[in-house]
Amino acid sequence: MSTTSLIQLTVDAGIATLALNRPEKRNAISDDMRTELIDVLERVSADRSIRALILTGNGKGFCAGGDVAGMRRRMDAAPGDVAFNGWSRQQRVHRAVSLLHKMPKPTFAAVNGSANGLGADMALSCDFVIASEDASFAWSYIKRGLIPDGGGMYFLPRRVGLARAKELVFGGRKVDAAEALALGIADRVSKPETLLADAQAWAQELSKGSAAALALSKSIMNQSFELPAEQAFAQGSQAQAVCYTSAEHRDAVLAFLNSK
Repeated sequence: MSTTSLIQLTVDAGIATLALNRPEKRNAISDDMRTELIDVLERVSADRSIRALILTGNGKGFCAGGDVAGMRRRMDAAPGDVAFNGWSRQQRVHRAVSLLHKMPKPTFAAVNGSANGLGADMALSCDFVIASEDASFAWSYIKRGLIPDGGGMYFLPRRVGLARAKELVFGGRKVDAAEALALGIADRVSKPETLLADAQAWAQELSKGSAAALALSKSIMNQSFELPAEQAFAQGSQAQAVCYTSAEHRDAVLAFLNSK
């Protein structure tokens, strides 16, 4: 188990569980927390002994979004520094979200409570979302005079369609777990007391296959809405050539032939 003041990481049977650990603030993301999150995600991404990642929050909330107290401090910066400071901070936000989205292994958001703003964006940057019956989602940036900056304008339309995504972003309203499941924001809903166990079982199920095949297929499918068909086919051909050389492919073929 790796524990910092703001992030907790445990690994069990090849499944990593990363818990945001600022429960007194409903896991609102501060600058320090973001730095630690990036560090842990980079380590998980590079560790081949880890087959899947579960992202969750300690306490009653999944993630309340950006730290409002930090927003106040940023407003007190010299006027000439505000924009560049903001741009620099956004690079860190996008690094964290990109690490989740592009991680070469399955990722699961186990949403244990409210996921607001950046918290909702981070949940959707995972491959799969399993929500507690107590969970809720809100793209509440509009209430702070902001736009979704954690990937929400990319991920949300792909899950719910463009018009519904606009409605949720323009209004900033709360979506409970049942509606989230109906809309496609969540893929499964679980009882609060079994949420992590259900997430771990799902992660085990979807990470049993070839690590190379999982990573390559995820990389291509993540781009599939933007790529022309021929380019997606070409990337698939290249990825399949890599799979042909993998130990997992060789072992699976020999096992099949020897079972005859």
